[in-house]
Amino acid sequence: QLQAFGGGLVQAGGSLRLSCAVSGNIVSITVMGWYRQAPGKSRELVARLTNGVTTNYADSVKDRFTISRDNAKNTMYLQMNSMKPEDTAVYYCTALLREGGSLRFRDYWGQGTQVTVSS
Repeated sequence: QLQAFGGGLVQAGGSLRLSCAVSGNIVSITVMGWYRQAPGKSRELVARLTNGVTTNYADSVKDRFTISRDNAKNTMYLQMNSMKPEDTAVYYCTALLREGGSLRFRDYWGQGTQVTVSS
């Protein structure tokens, strides 16, 4: 249902854009977000977009990362600028969505994409 891509290796101060494509018979998506997990650490919220309007960011990425969504393409993005070595992690996308034929919203996760920032 969700596929994340766009990770890679970047130097400190550089930029990357992650994408998360949502596929399937999707009726509604309310919340989309990005999480990350660094080696030896727990998974943490990076950014969240609610109803396509309200954004929330981890303090560590505020003013550097931007979450956005293209409704026509059912795709979410995470633009990462001024990257730091501590941004190195596996990034996961998630969406709370309702599929056709269902009345329930369910939480889906994409596979992770590795982001490595070299110093």
